[in-house]
Amino acid sequence: MEISAVIITYNEETRLEGALKSLQGIVSEIVVVDCHSSDGTVKLARKYADKVFERTWTNFADQKNFANSKACFPWIFSLDADERVSPELRQELLELKEKGPECSGFSIPRQVYYLGRWVRHSGWYPDRKIRLFRKDKARWEGEYVHEKLVVDGKIEKLKSPIHHFTYRNIAEHLARINKFSDLGAQKLYAQKKKCRWYHLVWLPFFRFVRAYVLRRGFLDGFAGLVISVLTGYAVFVRYAKLREIWKKGERIEPFPY
Repeated sequence: MEISAVIITYNEETRLEGALKSLQGIVSEIVVVDCHSSDGTVKLARKYADKVFERTWTNFADQKNFANSKACFPWIFSLDADERVSPELRQELLELKEKGPECSGFSIPRQVYYLGRWVRHSGWYPDRKIRLFRKDKARWEGEYVHEKLVVDGKIEKLKSPIHHFTYRNIAEHLARINKFSDLGAQKLYAQKKKCRWYHLVWLPFFRFVRAYVLRRGFLDGFAGLVISVLTGYAVFVRYAKLREIWKKGERIEPFPY
């Protein structure tokens, strides 16, 4: 079982090295596609990766499909710059390589490190994603945000997690919400969706309750409270921006993530 690791990047100099190091000894090649970073991302990528390409940003799905097309081996492991292969997952992948699986892909749980602790609730865990898949059986779809991997064939599960260092602090979390709410609002606008009063009042409150109570965010302490509050806030700001777009008739231009 030969695996190509694929990562897309944009100004990830401070986080990329950990991701690249965690892949060593597991995959047969590493492919990095960068969106003309202004920091040292490309230089760092060339230190570890077998192939590095620079490409103007289009959208997440298209960028990842391009990266997959540059992979040589039949299996692809898709990793983000803020993610790491955990020691447990490393061992599981090495054992898997010896078996030669017959399925089309594997879903892998992700565990987030946030505000000084590993989050195990709040709707953030296990957060399974299909990250290991046959190149000829999968494709990314989606024009805006939250791209989806469509796989033809059977999906099996791996037990061990990818470690996800998604936000270094609350300020970065808020900045990401601001950026992705732009894309989320644009997607809703393209679908001709409208902002109703309950989108701004009840839906954010429900998302908070779901994360903090139903998904036991309270067991994650302060981190769980922050996650739950910002989960509701993200819904509010996305619909507020949707209302703004309808009023002004503005289109949000695509941008690197």
